[in-house]
Amino acid sequence: MAKQDRARLTRERVLTAAAEVFAAQGYSRATLSAVAERIGMTKGALYGHFPSKKSLAGALIDESRRTWVSLRTECDIPSTDAGGVLEGVVAGLAGRLQSDVRLRAAVRLASDCPVLARALGDVLAEVHNALAELVRRAQRDGGFPAHSPRLVASLLLIVMCGLLHAPAGCAEERGGPGAERLWRLLFAVLSGADGPGRASGDDGALSGP
Repeated sequence: MAKQDRARLTRERVLTAAAEVFAAQGYSRATLSAVAERIGMTKGALYGHFPSKKSLAGALIDESRRTWVSLRTECDIPSTDAGGVLEGVVAGLAGRLQSDVRLRAAVRLASDCPVLARALGDVLAEVHNALAELVRRAQRDGGFPAHSPRLVASLLLIVMCGLLHAPAGCAEERGGPGAERLWRLLFAVLSGADGPGRASGDDGALSGP
């Protein structure tokens, strides 16, 4: 294996190990020694890839943005119904939060490390704006009620991130077959009720009848 390929694979192992440590212990309690130990590496060797704990955390947050862009590109296929794109993006992102320890770690880092919170906040703002725009598109297509797009986007993000902290008894809803039913239920509720999230004219939603 070429030296460059070995370095790339080692970097990937370090990032996964760091994500596992950050997700379990949080930023303040995590140490580079714990990350190195997890993959049988010396701390000095780890420094060859990441010079500090902050640089490791920053790399995970940078990756979270790439994950989001990739997911949206994958789901937002031309000629696909906007409502279907919205559901696919939300379900896909929720699934990644459950299955991808790197993404989960990035979300935890936002609350654990004020220095990094702004960086992930920028990523979450991108996600929020994109979800709101997808809601607007679904409304223009005529299949989604005129709730406030930004309020719907906030609700979807809150549910996605909240599922990470759901009690153990809710495991089926967090992942596996139950997760799909949960999202279907949420979208059914959003599509069938006129609640307090009804849009006002200043946030870009279509007005109701």
